This record gives sequence, C-alpha cells and structure tokens, in this order.
Amino acid sequence: MMSSAASKYLELCKPKVVQLIVFTAIVGMILAVPGWPPLQEFVAGTIGIALAASSAAAINHLLDQRIDAVMARTRNRPLPTGQLGVNQVLIFAGTLAFVSMAVLIIWTNTLTAVLTFFSLIGYAVIYTVWLKRATPQNIVIGGAAGAAPPVLGWAAVTGAVDHNALILFLIIYVWTPPHFWALAIHRRKDYAAVDIPMLPVTHGVHFTRWHIFFYTILLVLVTTMPFLTGMSSLFYLAGVTVLNLGFLWYAFRLLRENDERLPMQTFGYSIIYLMVLFAFLLIDHYLQMILV
Repeated sequence: MMSSAASKYLELCKPKVVQLIVFTAIVGMILAVPGWPPLQEFVAGTIGIALAASSAAAINHLLDQRIDAVMARTRNRPLPTGQLGVNQVLIFAGTLAFVSMAVLIIWTNTLTAVLTFFSLIGYAVIYTVWLKRATPQNIVIGGAAGAAPPVLGWAAVTGAVDHNALILFLIIYVWTPPHFWALAIHRRKDYAAVDIPMLPVTHGVHFTRWHIFFYTILLVLVTTMPFLTGMSSLFYLAGVTVLNLGFLWYAFRLLRENDERLPMQTFGYSIIYLMVLFAFLLIDHYLQMILV
C-alpha cells in the first residue's frame, strides 16, 4: 500500500493527465516506423516523456498554489493544504526534469530531449505563469505544449519530425480548446474568483459554447487528415467518423440546452474521444501491416 507521503508526490504528477500524454506519445512512436519501434528508444522515450510531463505537472502545482487554495476543484491539493512544502515540490520537480533529460539524451536523441524540454517550459512556465493570466485565448496559444507528445514520441524513435507527426500534433492542438472550454464553463465561477481570464469569464457562456462548436467542426476536418494523407486506412476513418458524430452531438446540445450537467459530460466525452481516436490510429497501423 502506498504511503501517504508517496501518494501526495504522485498527486503532484497528475497521473491521469500523464497517462493520456504518454499514450499519445507511444502511438506516435509506433506510427513512426513499420513494425515495432526499437526497444531502447521506445522504453527510454516512454520513461523520459512521462517524467517530463510529471515534472511539468508538479511545477504547475507550485506556481498555481495561490489560486489552487481558492478554487473548489483544487483547494485540497498537497501544496494548498500544507501536506507538502514549496522546497519539497521544487526539488521533486527538478529531479524529475533532470532525470527525464538525461534519459532522453543518453538513450534516444538530442532532438527529443530539446523538444521535450521546450514542451515542459511551454506548459509549466509560459502557459502557467503568463498565458493563463494574460488572455482568454490562453488555452489556444498554450495548447501547443500539450499537443507535443506524439511529436516527441515520433522524434524519439526516428530522430526527426515529419508531416505525419505534425498531423498528430494538430489533432491534439485543435481538440484542446473545446475540451478545456467545456470544463471552464462548469468552473467559470472559480476562475472568476481568482481573476483567471478564461473565455466563459471574459466573454460569457453563450460565446464560449459557439467557440466549442466551431472548434469541434474544425476538429472533424483535421481528424480526417490521417486518412487523406495515406497514414491511416478506412478502418480509422470509420472509427473517427463515429467519434466525431458524438462530439458534434455534444457541441450542438451545448448550444441548444442549458443543462448545467452538460459541460462536464462534454468534457468527459472529449477525454474518451482522444483516447479512442489514438487507439484507432494504433489498431489501424497494425491492420495495414497484416493486410498488406
């Protein structure tokens, strides 16, 4: 059984978020090469990216501790409650970042380490410290850091980044705003209380719902790109079409209905959507190998 202290450090890492990040990175690694990716780069890339994502999450806890203490969703985190101190979190995050960079440089390649480092800084510092507090388009601009994992995975096994890796990046980048704005609608009072200019706070819920709808339409278009470029087959296209119909249904209902439960239902669906979409990409990759 995990000790209380260990569980608090694990909480700093936002394990559910990191799991999704690592999964998309793994899919990026697998899609980058025919067959199975080289074992050393696969294992080291997975560990290095996971540690970097965990470090970024811990830094986010550290930098957001003041607003976390006010918001209902976050007030029970380890720093606001005093279960962990600032120095403990700083040392923990720094250690994770250092080990991550060492693993990636030694056992993958320098490009992956550099891209991972910039992604870490992009989320943990640029987004958290500046963008989050500066503009209601924070999640649009800052979403680039969160969309990087498939590119990092791709680079880990190939030492390069090509157009297919950038398509995977674009899918997550366009998915991020409707995903996060649904949560922001639900938590708008919390964000207003701590002066974070999320779109529902600055422009209202109706305006945000329309933005979710427009970005969902854009997402539908972007997610056809793996098929249109030949990276994926009809199996993926059929699967993503079903997923997109579901997302459009939620986005349309957000426009038409005032059910307070709907934003969180949309948020929950968006997480399932991304996981299953990348699972379709993965399955499709191996189906093409078997059927050729």
